[in-house]
Amino acid sequence: MSDQNAFELTVPAFGTVRIRPLDPAADAGVIHAWVGEERAAFWGMNGLTEAQVAEIYAHMAGLDTHHAHLVTKDGEPVALLQTYEPAADRVSEVYEVRPGDIGVHLLLAPAGTEGRRPGWTSALLTAMASYVLVALDRERVVVDPDVRNTKAIARFARQGFTTGPEVVLPEIDLPDVYLPEKRAQLAFLSRETAFAAGGGTVTV
Repeated sequence: MSDQNAFELTVPAFGTVRIRPLDPAADAGVIHAWVGEERAAFWGMNGLTEAQVAEIYAHMAGLDTHHAHLVTKDGEPVALLQTYEPAADRVSEVYEVRPGDIGVHLLLAPAGTEGRRPGWTSALLTAMASYVLVALDRERVVVDPDVRNTKAIARFARQGFTTGPEVVLPEIDLPDVYLPEKRAQLAFLSRETAFAAGGGTVTV
């Protein structure tokens, strides 16, 4: 992928985080390994083949409203970041979209042999917020984790997200896309909150 399409941020005491457009073919193996794990059940891709995963992201690559990104730390893949325009997504049916909103889905890579990594998630969310709020010049991040995904909900709360309403995202059944109904917990992070002086969640 071209470097001009990549975002890079050095997070103190963590490393260099790079966010670049996902290559559906070249990155399918890595993503398939992540989404196939039981811990990623809420991502909705358990049981898919690598070819099916590549096909899904090839379809997304052709959209103007939904984008997939591979996140690396010091060159190693560590997360899958998806961004989307809330007005063009089913989430728009359950909350009032504001100008400057951007939707985000984040899937972290498994911990690996080193086990739990204190501060790891916070550092990656810091980089993600810097990317969507600063590089993409947006006003507010919107997330919609499944209500059963209590770890993700707690993680966003710790990062400074404000908890919104619990909603039911409607089923989507189209020739190219099928998404089952989803009970979700909305949460929001404004640029003002993320970069608040003296205790903000993001340091650039």
